Amino acid sequence: MDWKPHAATLAAKIAHPGSDWWAPVRETPRHLLVERWFTPGPHGWTAVDGPSNEKVWAAAAYSDTTLVTRIGPVHADHAETGQPVTGHPTSSSTLPSLVVTMLRHGRLTPGVRLLDLATGSGYSATLTCQRLGDDLVTTLDVDPYLTQAAAERLDRIGWHPVVVTADAGDDDLPGTFDRIVSMVSMPRIPATWLTALTPGGRLVTTIAGTGLIVTADKTEDGGATGRVEWDRGSFMATRAGDDYPPALNEVFAKAVGQDGEEVTLSSFPVLDVMQAWEVYSMLSLTTPGIEHRTGTDDDGNRLTWMLHTDGSWARACTRPGEHTATVHQSGPRRLYDDLENIRCQWLERGELPVYGARVTITPDGETTLSRDGWSVTL
Repeated sequence: MDWKPHAATLAAKIAHPGSDWWAPVRETPRHLLVERWFTPGPHGWTAVDGPSNEKVWAAAAYSDTTLVTRIGPVHADHAETGQPVTGHPTSSSTLPSLVVTMLRHGRLTPGVRLLDLATGSGYSATLTCQRLGDDLVTTLDVDPYLTQAAAERLDRIGWHPVVVTADAGDDDLPGTFDRIVSMVSMPRIPATWLTALTPGGRLVTTIAGTGLIVTADKTEDGGATGRVEWDRGSFMATRAGDDYPPALNEVFAKAVGQDGEEVTLSSFPVLDVMQAWEVYSMLSLTTPGIEHRTGTDDDGNRLTWMLHTDGSWARACTRPGEHTATVHQSGPRRLYDDLENIRCQWLERGELPVYGARVTITPDGETTLSRDGWSVTL
């Protein structure tokens, strides 16, 4: 494959000549890092084999798109072509523009030692090796197959960072680093990250269940301070095992087939919460653990469901041409009420305090976001 024109097109889209990341994107053969991936379909996810169709391979590898490489415990490298696989995505090669955004926030100046968390395909490790030199890059993933495959592919294209298999959420990190940049979302900042950061070192991560990118610099007391950036970003959440917990299908069945214990009329139409980044992030921080689903029925009614592990659920419906929603709720908490309160704040103030919030992290990892009198501790 003549991949360089494709890489140049991608670089022009997500960077600009003279920027720190323009040359690394141009010089990275992403297709050699992602030879197979999954695409969604009506009956599950189907593996695509890149080398069998170079045109499709080039179009996918050099688009600014996330390529899913693992469903549940099944790697695309091991899946049978044409045979659907069901489950949740558990690994991917993240869209390059978000990778570059995270690395840019890391302020990777020459000579710094970097820990790249969540190796995945090895794309972020490749970019950083070009910026820093592979002797200053360590990349880590919880999945032993991913680290092995990434190490082999990195070797084939001439890069040899330290590649480690470990759980970034629970295990001690393999050394000390001036920068930690995470390509996986965390529920809070592990204390082990702060221990592994050098004085004045910088960490960059996203918060699980939100669209928030957090940057923080280590302070003299062993903690860190920083802020929630105005950029938006979201990754898969960290996991310790082969898969994430099962979806809340039993709760969803109740939300679909039952009337609620409480039925009300909302003055707002149905909202696709996960596309409203501020609202989604604020709701996830104040009421963590909600699973969102949306749909449209045969009559054109817009539907949304909110499900929680404690058995709470909410269902809202907006009919065509209407600007209100009929809301059913059941369980120990009223999930839709929490959403409505946030939407009211959003409309009254024109914004929510999550983006731009100050971040304070104690040495044991307790993470607090605060802005304009609002605060939440993770």
